[in-house]
Amino acid sequence: MTHLLPAATLSPSEQNSSREAGRETAMAKDILGEAGLHFDELNKLRVLDPEVTQQTTELKEECKDFVDKIGQFQKIVGGLIELVDQLAKEAENEKMKAIGARNLLKSIAKQREAQQQQLRALIAEKKMQLERYRVEYEALCKVEAEQNEFIDQFIFQK
Repeated sequence: MTHLLPAATLSPSEQNSSREAGRETAMAKDILGEAGLHFDELNKLRVLDPEVTQQTTELKEECKDFVDKIGQFQKIVGGLIELVDQLAKEAENEKMKAIGARNLLKSIAKQREAQQQQLRALIAEKKMQLERYRVEYEALCKVEAEQNEFIDQFIFQK
């Protein structure tokens, strides 16, 4: 790019040549633009249009931000998965404890039922023994009464 001096310091012929150089530069830029070549703000020749380059840079930054956010999301989800796994293990442990307690209660209930049956059988056996003892007692009382009567008769006969 040609450096332009203020118009006051240039002579009229210099001003005309400067205008022509500006037109030539604009025409060169147009021709290069049609060919897909462009000048950036530093007057470097670029294949991409500066606007496309800016959009590409913005897209690149947005993609980087998106990837960073996805990384953070994956960390959060990973932590959540670990937490859910831990809670699942705790729930499974509590479930096993509950099953064990239920089985223990069933076992205790069965033991009580068996013990009750044993006690019922023992009560029935003791009732039968009591009945035998009562019958035996009545028989012995009858024998005693008969023997007392016999003794009384024997004593009175003497």
